[in-house]
Amino acid sequence: MDAQEETPRGELTVRVPAMPADANAAGDIFGGWVMSQMDLAAGIRGAERAGGRVVTMAVNSLVFRRPVKVGDVLCVYTSVESIGRSSMTLAVEAFARRYVNHERVKVTEGTFVKVALDGEGRPTPVPAEPPSLP
Repeated sequence: MDAQEETPRGELTVRVPAMPADANAAGDIFGGWVMSQMDLAAGIRGAERAGGRVVTMAVNSLVFRRPVKVGDVLCVYTSVESIGRSSMTLAVEAFARRYVNHERVKVTEGTFVKVALDGEGRPTPVPAEPPSLP
């Protein structure tokens, strides 16, 4: 990977330590756990942008580049790439801050599609402007 790929795009949305319960016998963190953290981060950013509830409609791509190890801190960055009527596409990148030397490396990247829902659980338009956050 070149240096540009090692620079996170978007905003830091989630930081969480990788624990032994999230790993296989070799100490590698399960890909499903990493994906779950990425989906949580996309949900946070999507809800902020929509000003309300969002759900995952699709994961258009997900690429695991390097393993995450027990003790690493997973740092997930998100950015809204595009907005449709009720959906939005988010770029999500996960970096591991290595436990021993604190090196930051990109481990996973993906594209998540979220849909805004109203109080009845039906798709609702995403506002043209993001709501102000406190």
